[in-house]
Amino acid sequence: MTRTPAGLVGAKPGPPFEITFDGRTVTALPGQTLAAALWSAGILAWRTTRDGGRPRGAFCGIGQCFDCLATVNGRPNRRACLIPARPGDRVTTQEGHGHAELAV
Repeated sequence: MTRTPAGLVGAKPGPPFEITFDGRTVTALPGQTLAAALWSAGILAWRTTRDGGRPRGAFCGIGQCFDCLATVNGRPNRRACLIPARPGDRVTTQEGHGHAELAV
């Protein structure tokens, strides 16, 4: 028998919908954060550090750190662990501080 978190709590989420990550289609469920949807799709990193370009994803999962920053619908520095996924959201990997156009 395969048990899932949703099954254990008796959750009955609405129908899944699609978001994209770096152009790749990802399925999300109502109520999931962007970080949860990305994790569910096996995507563990969506940001690189300013110094060294090291990959980062969710760390604390509750909005206290800034490891999960992503560019969402063209807006950089969004905490993916706090933003509910919505149909059609476009998430892209954030490089460094997210303001490359400023050249700082």
